[in-house]
Amino acid sequence: MASAPADVRVIAHDTIGSTNADALERARAGEVGPLWVTAKRQTAGRGRRGRTWVSEPGNLYATLLLTDAAPPERAAELSFVTALAVHDAVGSRIPGLARRLALKWPNDCLIDGCKFAGILIEGEGRALAIGIGVNCAHHPAGTTFPATDLAAAGVRATPGTVFEALAQATIGRIVQWNRGAGFAVIRDEWLRRAFGVGKTIRIAMPEGEREGRFETIDDTGRLVLRRADGTIETVTAGDVMPALVKG
Repeated sequence: MASAPADVRVIAHDTIGSTNADALERARAGEVGPLWVTAKRQTAGRGRRGRTWVSEPGNLYATLLLTDAAPPERAAELSFVTALAVHDAVGSRIPGLARRLALKWPNDCLIDGCKFAGILIEGEGRALAIGIGVNCAHHPAGTTFPATDLAAAGVRATPGTVFEALAQATIGRIVQWNRGAGFAVIRDEWLRRAFGVGKTIRIAMPEGEREGRFETIDDTGRLVLRRADGTIETVTAGDVMPALVKG
């Protein structure tokens, strides 16, 4: 695995259950970070809402552990910060690639309309684990949202080279965010790269589906949905369903 910025340590594993779980375990033992935990393979990788994150060798699995990164009410903003960092890191690989990338609310990254990276932020006490999975060489089949990987999209990138670029970009975006003080800038940059803004979408939530026009995200990162009757609803968590985007 390639290196992170000089002032951020890296613990690299061949195989581990979950990089997020390992980072939080280290935090419980007194680690304060910033610290990257990486793995070539995960045996218990996890995604949002209790999903399993398929973690075969050849992809990037990495977690950044931070302590006291921001007030708890601002922690969710780091999903947008990190998504921009992934966009920065991958978009720099080849000329013109950035135009093929998009960011899907709240924390997925797309290439040619298919998901190739996801983010999972988990916290315990003062510790935050920012987990990032990037499909470099392969991707799962049969997913609700179409998936892909960088190799399938014609992008040559090893987990090591992606991590090196991502580690640099993440620190830069966190500095820009500045514990939430810079979220207005992050929000604007995220919206310029966002998938589905201005279109009719459906959002799957535990309580059911919602349909409406994706207007924007508000100043806390919630999705603003305009329903067919003109009413406005803000959504805190859910899955935008790409196959049902109408245009």
